[in-house]
Amino acid sequence: MGTPRTEPYIWTTWLTKLLVGEESCEWGAWFKAHSQSYDKVPDTFDRTKWQIEHTALLRDIREKLESESYVVFLERQNNFRVRSRQSGIVLGGQPDLIAIKGNSGLICDAKTGQARASDHVQVMIYMWAIPLAFRQYSAVTFDGKVVYQDQQVPIPSSAINESFISNLAKLVQRLGGSKPLQKVPSAIECGFCQIASTECPERTSGQGEQQAKDSIIDF
Repeated sequence: MGTPRTEPYIWTTWLTKLLVGEESCEWGAWFKAHSQSYDKVPDTFDRTKWQIEHTALLRDIREKLESESYVVFLERQNNFRVRSRQSGIVLGGQPDLIAIKGNSGLICDAKTGQARASDHVQVMIYMWAIPLAFRQYSAVTFDGKVVYQDQQVPIPSSAINESFISNLAKLVQRLGGSKPLQKVPSAIECGFCQIASTECPERTSGQGEQQAKDSIIDF
C-alpha cells in the first residue's frame, strides 16, 4: 500500500489529459499527488524501444537547433519544481529540450506516438513554468513545439494566456487539496492507469460496466 507524501506533489504529465478531457478520473492524479511507493499494475510497455526512438528523435532536434546557433539544454538539465505560495503544492516536470538564443527561447517535447491535444498542453505548462522555475530565464520569451516523427506543431508564446493559467491553477489546487476527488472507473480509464486494485478497489477491466455497443433499436 502507498505511503503518504509529506507535501502534495504533482508531475506535469498527470495534468495534461485531464485539462483537455482525454481522461476524466481526477482521483488517480489526486492519489498520486498525495501518495508514493504505491502498488502498481505490471508494466507491459516496451520502454526500451520507446527510449531508443525517443533518443534518436531528440538528437535530431538538438542538432538542428544547434546548427541555428541555439544553446540547447536536454532533459535532466531542465528538471524543475515550482511551489504555490498559498497552498504549498509542488508542481514538477522535465521538458525534453530547452533552446536559448538571446532573449528568445524554444521548449520542445519529442513524441514518438500519435498526436494528441495533451501533448500540446504539456509543452504549454512547461512554457509557463520554466521562466518561473529558472531565474536565468525570467526575461526570456518562450515559444513551444511538439515534434513528432512525421510532423511538428508550433505553439506561440501567446497561448499562455489568462484562461490557460486559470484552468491550470484550478486543476492543480483540486489535485493538491486534501479532499479525495471523484473516481470515474471504466475499461478505458483504468486500462491506462498504473494504480493497482489494492489501492483502488473500484478499478475495472470493463466486466459488468454499462455497455451501449451494437444495440439494435427501431426509430
